[in-house]
Amino acid sequence: MARIKNIEAFCPVCNGMKKMELTGDLVVDESNSKQWAKCKKCKQTMLIDLNQDVKETKVSLEGIENQDCTVYSPQKSFSIGEAIYHKNWDDFGKVVSKSILSNGQKSISVEFQKSGHKNLIESFNI
Repeated sequence: MARIKNIEAFCPVCNGMKKMELTGDLVVDESNSKQWAKCKKCKQTMLIDLNQDVKETKVSLEGIENQDCTVYSPQKSFSIGEAIYHKNWDDFGKVVSKSILSNGQKSISVEFQKSGHKNLIESFNI
């Protein structure tokens, strides 16, 4: 059974970076590597350029434990690229994106060294 590969790439239908499932064979010409991909949000299948349309998902987490890190608290506000330390998990990470949830609450996506990708609440008012 073939393993399904998921990537994050630009979807022209959704007009944004979305998770996609790679389907079909790799199409290689002179300077491009293209592959068919299906957007997981709008379900449209399109030919994407793996060199241009795909977002680099690896975040450099080297040496952030030696930097000045902000200790995570749900009441604090964070910026993209900021190094944080989560006391409960004893883990260092970087903020990779911010979003607003359906209930209006702010959220941050953080790539941690040990725990991987996690979504956390920010600017929570009690």
